[in-house]
Amino acid sequence: MPDKGIIKLHGREYKTVALRVSEFRALHPISDGWRVVTHPHAIGDEAVIFRASIVCPDGREVAVGWAEERRESRGVNSTSALENCETSAIGRALAAAGFGGSEYASADELTRALRQQSEPLKVQQSSK
Repeated sequence: MPDKGIIKLHGREYKTVALRVSEFRALHPISDGWRVVTHPHAIGDEAVIFRASIVCPDGREVAVGWAEERRESRGVNSTSALENCETSAIGRALAAAGFGGSEYASADELTRALRQQSEPLKVQQSSK
């Protein structure tokens, strides 16, 4: 039975952002003053860029993560590029804070990247 929130690929384990957030919150609850802060850096017609940071109770940033998502004509980024980008930035900030597991990229990022890599191949094959 696979571990909930972990995707295994090529012998490596990738945690979902949801699992990273859950593990972070178990050790650093909101009630203790820990924060995950996100800011859109750029929101355009073609791409979105987000910055996320982990902030300790005294207000210092202890980790930062950046992400970029391309707006697409189909798939999840056709309607949710902004949300995906924010989630990816949070996952990378949590990895920088030590909540990444064995890999820095999240399972969410890996899944999207593999899907994006395979889509151009399908287009090329179908145009022959």
